[in-house]
Amino acid sequence: MASIKRILVTGGAGFLGSHLCERLVEAGQDVVCVDNFFTSQKSNVAHLLGRGNFELIRHDITQPLWLEVDEIYNLACPAAPGHYQYNPIKTMKTSVMGAINLLGMARRCRAKILQASTSEVYGDPEVHPQPEHYRGAVNPIGPRACYDEGKRAAETLFMDYHRHNGVNVRIVRIFNTYGPRMHPYDGRVVSTFIRQALAGDPITIFGTGRQTRSFCYRDDLVEAMIRMMNGPDAFTGPVNIGNPDEFTIRELADLTLELTGSASSLVEKPLPVDDPERRRPDIALARERLGWEPRVTLREGLARTIAWFRSVNVGDFRAPTPNY
Repeated sequence: MASIKRILVTGGAGFLGSHLCERLVEAGQDVVCVDNFFTSQKSNVAHLLGRGNFELIRHDITQPLWLEVDEIYNLACPAAPGHYQYNPIKTMKTSVMGAINLLGMARRCRAKILQASTSEVYGDPEVHPQPEHYRGAVNPIGPRACYDEGKRAAETLFMDYHRHNGVNVRIVRIFNTYGPRMHPYDGRVVSTFIRQALAGDPITIFGTGRQTRSFCYRDDLVEAMIRMMNGPDAFTGPVNIGNPDEFTIRELADLTLELTGSASSLVEKPLPVDDPERRRPDIALARERLGWEPRVTLREGLARTIAWFRSVNVGDFRAPTPNY
């Protein structure tokens, strides 16, 4: 019988973190969820609070934290542009100082640590699809740089701690992800389109809608992270985690209208600064090293997500600061 591991999940009350905590708790692991609740919801993990192998701690990882753990999943950082641009200095601190604090913990505890990095490290890519060896095209002084460069700096720290201190690290680069428990007001395109469609409000398309994204369902993403953590120590990554099926934003809007039965109109607004025109992962490495590829189609995953949005009262959600 495998031994029980004590696992820390930072950002564990967020959209992805809560599902990861759920998977680990159900597997019988001893899970510590740490979150400062800037953009997350206690309701995401409320159903786990009565479990004997789950613990919730309110804490900001920019401040030191002393725990004894075997594994660390670092998912802590605002991920929606409206939220990470609200306090860009704090966003950078979360990525950089948070990484330093957690890497220090991993070194002291001899724990494995996984960094949830992002496709934003590729910026507005000039290579398509994006493989892991592509170094990106990021504007280091633009409004998105606090997130993009913060995540790039965190990857640097992870590899330096690995090379110089022997810390057992893993890096995954997450592409657009969606599913139940997305915050209705997180400003991401999937949650925004669904919320607007169900309310009968106009669907807001930034730019022409011809820009593309690849959308990965939450269950597929969590499975990939767990496989990466449980994989060989010699494989540090980075590895792309995402769905290689590419859709235009307008195609996403049309599918949302079809599945919701909404009669909402489409309204175009100017494209935000440095918003990528195309985004699609090359997942050949994930297929080879993790034996992983996404299984849930956009139509299937979007239908599940819409069903969840219908099941909740959007007005009950505490809108993050700011409310986008």
